[in-house]
Amino acid sequence: MILLIIGLIVLLLVFYGVSIYNRLVKLKNLVEEAWSGIDVQLKKRYNLIPNLIETVKGYAKHESETFEKVTQARTQAQSAQTVEGQQAAENQLGKALVNLFAVAEQYPDLKANTNFLDLQEQLSIVEQDIEKARRYYNGTVRDKNILVESFPSNLFANAFGFSKSAFFELDNEAERTVPQVKF
Repeated sequence: MILLIIGLIVLLLVFYGVSIYNRLVKLKNLVEEAWSGIDVQLKKRYNLIPNLIETVKGYAKHESETFEKVTQARTQAQSAQTVEGQQAAENQLGKALVNLFAVAEQYPDLKANTNFLDLQEQLSIVEQDIEKARRYYNGTVRDKNILVESFPSNLFANAFGFSKSAFFELDNEAERTVPQVKF
């Protein structure tokens, strides 16, 4: 009788371990899938940037430094290998794009150009898609990290080599500043 109870307990522990392992594998794959979604959106963004630069160049020929910075930031972002590296590169690219749009603001004819307006709209849509993909990625990373750190699942995670994943957060200084209201 005692042997049967011990056997049942061992069997339950094995099933519990298999369940935790399977959840860890599922979350690992969801994180990879989510990162792939971010990667697709970032590539769309990178493909729009050269067209945007060429359109602005036609109006602001003397702003070559701004164009070079955007191009360099785009190249760095495309070659990033880690989540942290991608995060830093995307922050630089975001700042460079803000500067590019600041240059565009100085040219009323450019702001009325339908090609420029279309590219700006496409970029805005892609930015929204990146935000959605980032939220999904960060949500799956959160779920995986909780399972990797929580007891007793952390015992299985450590035993099978599962580790925490990094969140993907972009620092946009413009979003953090308090708007000035003037009367």
